[in-house]
Amino acid sequence: MTLHCHSIIRNAQGPFAAEIALDYESRLLRRKRLTSAAGDFMLDLPEVVSVEDGDAFALSDGRLVVMRAAPEPVLVVTGDLARLAWHVGNRHTPCRIEADRLIIRQDHVLEAMLRQLGATVERAELPFSPEGGAYGHGRTFGHDHGHDHGHSHDHGHSHGHDHHHEHA
Repeated sequence: MTLHCHSIIRNAQGPFAAEIALDYESRLLRRKRLTSAAGDFMLDLPEVVSVEDGDAFALSDGRLVVMRAAPEPVLVVTGDLARLAWHVGNRHTPCRIEADRLIIRQDHVLEAMLRQLGATVERAELPFSPEGGAYGHGRTFGHDHGHDHGHSHDHGHSHGHDHHHEHA
């Protein structure tokens, strides 16, 4: 008998039959076969969701499998956080914002830019769970907000890389 999962329990409480570690990209799920110590199961959700650290897959046999954010290559950024966060956000880069640091996924172009802006940047392997944004649990989903606003979100990037939104 194949186990199935048709729902995610947010911030689940144990006991858990097992845990699965997934990196940031792998946590955007709808339909996929997953493997855990509790056995393989088929994830079949009604829509794409971003699964967050501590959420659980509710298996068809009643057991729960908790998802943990897997360590992955990141940049730990310190310095003038307000200014640095503005530059990171201007590039639509997923970012974890903490009181004393920013954490982004490793990217050599962003690393060079941040260093040029005076940031201290250290490479590390950490679980990555960026801010979710205003339009979706766990993800900003870029500018596709999941429904029609009746206007475009064209990006006109000039040579200074100023960021403009043109709304028709």
